[in-house]
Amino acid sequence: MRKTIISAAALVAVSITPVFALEVTKTTMVAASPDAVWKTIGGFCGIGGWHPVVETCALSKNGGKDQRTLHLKGGGLLVEQEQARDDKKMSYTYTIVSGPLPVEDYKSTIMVEKDGGGSKVTWTGSFKAKGAPDDKAKEAIGGVYDAGLKGIATKAK
Repeated sequence: MRKTIISAAALVAVSITPVFALEVTKTTMVAASPDAVWKTIGGFCGIGGWHPVVETCALSKNGGKDQRTLHLKGGGLLVEQEQARDDKKMSYTYTIVSGPLPVEDYKSTIMVEKDGGGSKVTWTGSFKAKGAPDDKAKEAIGGVYDAGLKGIATKAK
């Protein structure tokens, strides 16, 4: 009887424990001023000019917010919505509405800061894995960030 009570209590504890979000943060240093880097990043659809996997970006509005539809090289469609933008602080935050990435409840921020004679670009996101193990979801998002940061650094020089 005691085993049953302990097992039932453990099951209840596990079932009410929230699923914690995974996080990925990537940074790169760019030998250009923050203003030049922020200009390279551009508006919400600017990603089409510096991210190597984005074929095209189409901007629209949804609920008064900017929404971008990214057509990916090799196929695939990713829809993202801008949640906040601060051009003075050089950052924007967005969420994924739909797409092929193995994540859900995704929220991400990209920001530029002065660092010595150049800039530091930080891209961070939190999400839950969907249809893949946590490490594979983190690897996928990390790959997106790494490729994008390399694209920004190349274009901003």
